[in-house]
Amino acid sequence: MVHVDYDASLADPGVHVKTTTMSHQQTTLIFSKQTRDRGRGVFARRPIPADTVIERVPVLVVPAAEMAASGLASYAFSWGRGTVALALGYGSLYNHSYTPNACYQDVGRCTKQFVAIRDIAAGEEITVNYNGEPENRSAVGFEVREP
Repeated sequence: MVHVDYDASLADPGVHVKTTTMSHQQTTLIFSKQTRDRGRGVFARRPIPADTVIERVPVLVVPAAEMAASGLASYAFSWGRGTVALALGYGSLYNHSYTPNACYQDVGRCTKQFVAIRDIAAGEEITVNYNGEPENRSAVGFEVREP
């Protein structure tokens, strides 16, 4: 369990900072590396059985306009009214596929988890459908290159 806290002596006295306790554990199931033609991706370090939680990560919610200006928009998830979320851990590095082997789920106010939807072999790239639902074939705004 990770406890996020702060040193009150460093905070601006006019700013209230709330402490939060979140359960996020770094996983030994995956690693990231450069792919041949799809940028960076996430890969299985060892076999991952179906229904395994691959990773649970916190997200940073940011105004969409700020994310677009930062150049990080392609790493963000739609979140809500004028906001997007940047997933920490490897969360924003999973590549898209219309035949994914994993999916993502919102499991808390600012937490996503990635779950295997079928068995994944060691060394295999782990992909998700950016539309949120594994079977959703809607356009995603770029040319899709399947792994």
